[in-house]
Amino acid sequence: MTLPLNTTLLQTVVLLALSNLFMTVAWYAHLKHLNDKPWWIAALLSWGVALFEYLLQVPANRIGYTQLTLPQLKILQEVITLSVFVPFALLYMKEPLSWNYLWAGLCLLGAVYFIFRGP
Repeated sequence: MTLPLNTTLLQTVVLLALSNLFMTVAWYAHLKHLNDKPWWIAALLSWGVALFEYLLQVPANRIGYTQLTLPQLKILQEVITLSVFVPFALLYMKEPLSWNYLWAGLCLLGAVYFIFRGP
């Protein structure tokens, strides 16, 4: 059974967004909370968090690949990654707001245009 594109896209986006949340925590939260611990402790804990990322990311890509091309799936992933990372960096890690986030987002919009416009 093939899902309509809108349902497929919605499921893919939601799963990828949740996956990215786990991925971002696995990759960067140890910088705030485990910087006084040996790197291997941070790596082991990050791998544990990353397991949940993969449990969401693999089904998301399988669902999305039924309607999207591989390049479209990748660019969608990158847009979601930046959409999750920026609030994480600003709110959780207390990084300063920078115009570079806007410029990076505009570059990704260009990537979305070229990948989704067709051949």
